[in-house]
This record gives sequence, C-alpha cells and structure tokens, in this order.
Amino acid sequence: MRINLTKKDLVNQIYMQVGFSKQISESLIEEFFTLIIFNLKAEGKIKLSKFGTFSLRLKKSRVGRNPKTKEEKTISERTVILFKPSKEFKQFINSKNDN
Repeated sequence: MRINLTKKDLVNQIYMQVGFSKQISESLIEEFFTLIIFNLKAEGKIKLSKFGTFSLRLKKSRVGRNPKTKEEKTISERTVILFKPSKEFKQFINSKNDN
C-alpha cells in the first residue's frame, strides 16, 4: 500500500483520466498549488468546497525541553497551517462503501 501521493502521481492521473498532455497536467498542478499557497498567505484562510478549510495560526514562543538532556530551550514564535476537513469529506471518509 502506497503512503505518499506525489505531484508526478497527480500529473499522471490527470493525463490518464482527462487526456491533457503531461506538460499541461504538470503546469495545471503547479498553478493549483501556487494559487492555494498565495491566497492562504494573503488572506490567512482558504476554503475549498466539499474538501476543507486551510487557515494560518500564530503560535507564541514558549519554553521547550529536550527529553533526553532535560535542557530547556525557547521555541520561537511561528505561523502554522491548520486544516479542518469539510462535513462532506468526513462523511466520505467514514462511509462504509468505497465509491
């Protein structure tokens, strides 16, 4: 069973199912990801209908501890990406039949 889905896999799926050339399929995937990243960075939140919502959240700096050495270190403030699946996506994942 395969765990990772690569851009190459997506390009091949579009090529096989839609019939676009591999170059067009690859540029389509690249543009799609670029569009999502650009809009997420600009707006802070992006909703893909029937899939889910990506949003940005600022995590404050905090003190962390190395479990091996017990050494304390400050973890810097940073922005993290959150994903919340849509109701339809959750229902699809939890459905008994494989459509």
